[in-house]
Amino acid sequence: MKTISLLAAAATATLCACAAGPMMMKVDNAALPEAVRVPAGQKVTMTTTGVGEITYECREKKDMAGQHEWAFVAPVATLYGADRKAVGKYYAGPTWEAADGSKITGKQVAVAPASAGNLPLQLVKAEPAMGAGAMTGVSYIQRLNTKGGVAPATACDAAGKGKRQVVAYEADYVFYGM
Repeated sequence: MKTISLLAAAATATLCACAAGPMMMKVDNAALPEAVRVPAGQKVTMTTTGVGEITYECREKKDMAGQHEWAFVAPVATLYGADRKAVGKYYAGPTWEAADGSKITGKQVAVAPASAGNLPLQLVKAEPAMGAGAMTGVSYIQRLNTKGGVAPATACDAAGKGKRQVVAYEADYVFYGM
């Protein structure tokens, strides 16, 4: 009985903390690979966890006739706050769109390896936001703590050319501004 009461109290405390609103993830940029660190002076404005999938297509390698590879087509993910409530979406562009309708696109600055089987870490320089809201003032986005999302391990050859495969992934997206 006492164990059940303690577990119930812990669960209630966790729910209460989540109900208070999303918390900002702390990022120690000095501990990250140099390539994906944000420039000095940037401050975290929002953190989300993207849960979704990446589509790959079996294509002939560029400049290598007769050889094939899984090529990245597009991502799609729901962005969640620390309270696990949906706060936006992520899709091709790359584009991050907040629930309030504001959105940003960006250009990849750098990547750094993650552990085997996971997408690389990434640093993206944001274009000015479209619309007013959560994405206003975002200058950089980091993709961290990746899980999954790499190209399929299954064969990709001439017989499979054009075949698409969807791979699940999860990553933390950290948004920065001045």
